[in-house]
Amino acid sequence: MANEEVTWGLVEPEILTRIVVVSPHFDDALLGTAHLLTTYPGSTVITVLGGPPPAYPAEATDWDACGGFVAGDDVVTARREEDRAAMAFVGATPVWLEFADHQYLPKDQWPQPTDVAPALGDAIADARATAVFLPMGLANPDHVLTHDAGLIVRSTGNESADSPAWFCYEDHGYKHIPGILAWRVTKLFKANIWPTPAVVPIEPDMDRKRAAISLYKSQVAPLERDHVLSERLAANVPEQYWRIDPPPTGWELLTDLV
Repeated sequence: MANEEVTWGLVEPEILTRIVVVSPHFDDALLGTAHLLTTYPGSTVITVLGGPPPAYPAEATDWDACGGFVAGDDVVTARREEDRAAMAFVGATPVWLEFADHQYLPKDQWPQPTDVAPALGDAIADARATAVFLPMGLANPDHVLTHDAGLIVRSTGNESADSPAWFCYEDHGYKHIPGILAWRVTKLFKANIWPTPAVVPIEPDMDRKRAAISLYKSQVAPLERDHVLSERLAANVPEQYWRIDPPPTGWELLTDLV
């Protein structure tokens, strides 16, 4: 019989039968989980902030302008086409929810986790997910929103026999902000959700990851400017997936030590 300590972190192959990656924006899934998606073709990527705003700003936002857009451009339609091409390249199916990116909305109109959770839950159920990968939810308001909405979905279906396994992936770029990843791990830990690095079998292919990301043509320039994309890809920064589960029986008291 295998030593339980030796097998901690391993993921049963059947869990990875139907993977859903939940992405805040069109590019985040590939930035954080490209190796996962290329290893498991047939996965589904749900982009939460995949909808158009009620109206675009009179002038292009700083991010959009850096990507080559000008006032009057239909940015979301263009980015959906980029996403369609990128997902086809890695063999994934794109699903777009109709919530707008926070850059287009005044703060009092930003969608809230409770607004997003029902639509996200329906999309995850439609994909018949056996495993769901959420962003850690770091720094960017849309990433935090997506993470929090995913946890609501997880909490509402966690007792069902056919509920998927839940994971988080590290948000590309943002995870390098000093202390931010540790903050999220601690926050989950205190909520009795124990994030544990998971041994998810993947076949890393940096050339394919670079090629896939390059299909987000309007995103490359701002990613280079704000997230030093080339340097991170050149360094082969690893993708890390964290299993999120309740603590093992008898380990709950460790939370009192944090």
